[in-house]
Amino acid sequence: MIPDSFPVDLISWDRATSLSRSLAAMIRASRFQPDIVIAIGRGGYVPARIVCDRLLMNDLTSIKIEHWGTAAHKLDQARVRFPLSVNVEGKDILVIDDITDTGETLMAAREYLALTKPGEIRTGVLQHKTSSAYQPDYYAELISDWKWIVYPWALHEDMIGFLEKVLSTRPASVGDLTEALRLRFMMSPDMDEVVLALNDMVSLDTAARQGDLYYALGRTKHP
Repeated sequence: MIPDSFPVDLISWDRATSLSRSLAAMIRASRFQPDIVIAIGRGGYVPARIVCDRLLMNDLTSIKIEHWGTAAHKLDQARVRFPLSVNVEGKDILVIDDITDTGETLMAAREYLALTKPGEIRTGVLQHKTSSAYQPDYYAELISDWKWIVYPWALHEDMIGFLEKVLSTRPASVGDLTEALRLRFMMSPDMDEVVLALNDMVSLDTAARQGDLYYALGRTKHP
């Protein structure tokens, strides 16, 4: 079970790109030559495209497997929501995702793809947590101390999820909420990102604004 407070690592675009290129270099060095790359949606879309670029591969497709919601909200089990749309029988497959946390997403992917009668299946991720029950064939970085990773392609929705955890019915400033995120999740987000997320929460009717202050919509609003 994920605790109420835990460290969060905000990955920049530069770092995500660097990790993706390192992953591609490892795959190239192994001399594995897949026929097709399959991205795990949604986290694997960007890394898979960068890997394809570095490996000079044209054939890229995807499947969507749902296991995590926003802000470390875990679903009951990994499930394939959007299946494979091409025939991969007899083809060597490279599956790319952003991270292995529990490992259940890639285990579900391997189990599903095995039913399509491919050749060899190999898997790669940007970051592999030692807490994962599944070890991918390739990973650019090993994470020994558990933390929640936020990639730049999921920053906005995760920011909303984390703000929902710190926002209360008592109005608070952007600075106060940013500090609450730092104290509870050891994260230091850009204040503009916090404002953007808060304004979308207001638009979604999950929060309200009172001047320069924001509060969660609940039964009681403090003056």
